[in-house]
Amino acid sequence: MFKKILIANRGEIARRIIRTCKRMNIQTVAVYSEADARAAFVREADRAVLIGPPAASDSYLRGDRIIAVALETGTEAIHPGYGFLSENADFAEACEAAGLAFIGPRPDAIRAMALKGAAKALMTAAGVPVTPGYHGDDQNTDHLAAEAARIGYPVLIKAVAGGGGKGLRRVDDPAEFADALLSAQREGQAAFGDPKVLIEKYLEVPRHIEIQLFADDHGNVVHLFERDCSLQRRHQKVIEEAPAPNLPDAMRQAMGQAAVRAAQAIRYRGAGTVEFIVDVSNGIEGAPFYFMEMNTRLQVEHPVTEAITGLDLVEWQLRVAAGEPLPKTQGDLTITGHAIEARLYAEDPQNDFLPATGTLERLEYPPSARIESAVEQGDEVSVFYDPMIAKIIVHGKNRKQALSRMREALIETKLRGLATNLGFLRRVVSDEAFAAAEIDTGFIARHQERLLAPWADREMAPSPADPTSPWNDITGWMLNLPPRAPLNLKAEAGEKMIASGDIKAPMPGKLLDVFVTAGETVEKGQKLLILGAMKIEHTMKAPKAGLVTAVHAATGDQVADKALLVEIE
Repeated sequence: MFKKILIANRGEIARRIIRTCKRMNIQTVAVYSEADARAAFVREADRAVLIGPPAASDSYLRGDRIIAVALETGTEAIHPGYGFLSENADFAEACEAAGLAFIGPRPDAIRAMALKGAAKALMTAAGVPVTPGYHGDDQNTDHLAAEAARIGYPVLIKAVAGGGGKGLRRVDDPAEFADALLSAQREGQAAFGDPKVLIEKYLEVPRHIEIQLFADDHGNVVHLFERDCSLQRRHQKVIEEAPAPNLPDAMRQAMGQAAVRAAQAIRYRGAGTVEFIVDVSNGIEGAPFYFMEMNTRLQVEHPVTEAITGLDLVEWQLRVAAGEPLPKTQGDLTITGHAIEARLYAEDPQNDFLPATGTLERLEYPPSARIESAVEQGDEVSVFYDPMIAKIIVHGKNRKQALSRMREALIETKLRGLATNLGFLRRVVSDEAFAAAEIDTGFIARHQERLLAPWADREMAPSPADPTSPWNDITGWMLNLPPRAPLNLKAEAGEKMIASGDIKAPMPGKLLDVFVTAGETVEKGQKLLILGAMKIEHTMKAPKAGLVTAVHAATGDQVADKALLVEIE
């Protein structure tokens, strides 16, 4: 086993890896950017080395600098965590060339799954069902539009090197295809260095179910059952569960076997996740499932799998990378109980879930739950990295108990200082449809009227066990008075912006494109700017028709939250 490893990542996954290494008496070296100088993972590692400025491109994506630090500090292996360099085959290759073990798959396996089109061809050959679509090399706009028409709308445009919802666009109308394609290509280039896309049929009522698998260098491959990740916004996960609610055992076995075949087809090693989309338009019983992609790394949501299996997946990663066989066979693995993970984000659900920044003036986690967090009270959530504050994980003997424990955990979570999705999470886990497992990837959009209705910062989640709680009283009842009261509402700032024509940044970020100039006449809804921040791309449109009197920023500029960008009269 290794005596010292370097962690080529940050935040909660770095802390997660450090915790397992301490238990296994393995020393850890952390690398950090200037923005993370005070971060908890920097303090918790045995040693920490500064590698560059805040921007990931100048620090956490500098594979050459990270390898140099590993050699300077006498480490034997590098754990890439997830994100950043974790699925970079060139980096894995460079580690091995430097005499360092890469705690992940072999470079050829990463490359095999890196491009979605090629991966789907491999899966078809391995007998794994794939979603109908176009996965070819011809990237001409007219050809792609023709393929979309052949497949039939609605379709999904996907960056071939994508993941985490990046470079992904749903298109319902052929007239919107060209703009959506350009946006997906630009996001794919920015996030993965590759603008190529594929086109797939969009399933109207899908569930996102993924299989956790593990393989070693001795020919052993096992699956550790499934997770349901259907609760999503902006194509990114919000709540994950294991096992998947109401999944027939026959489908569980079929998906598990398909995932194992996928791993065997590329001589896989280490932790991986095979993601499937399940068409539940006619219910889950007998529903068809299709391969979407394989993530050749540990997943953000791995704690729910750990909870139902009783395993430490980081320990498994370390053992496999050190050349040991898998600790268990398929027959040794069983599911115990039910686990749920909620992702607490610095974002504003009332503003299309756009990321938020600021200082965590108060942050108290529930003692009743497992917490995986990058930040602590007093820390700042910056514009440079993912806005996730914490993962809150609970486990129960069944889904009903786990759901009750999650409600309690979210009520016990106290947070102040910036916009978050805490109130939204409380509503989701208290929702009757969610409790009944009536879930698919359209759940949030379908129920947004009640899930996203304005709430107060101090709002508490309803507790079915306590119908007498004043937090559950929504009648407006008052002694000797009618349960209604008139309110005179003034125009909100959204309305004021429309009247004035001022276009302000909804979040701090970088302008990726500016499409208008002063003196130009625009129509209502016309695309004006594209703002990128915290791993998302936000298109800003004209709130009214008029004359552009001023443009205050240019492509490439970093802008502050609420900065005035364009004026229209």
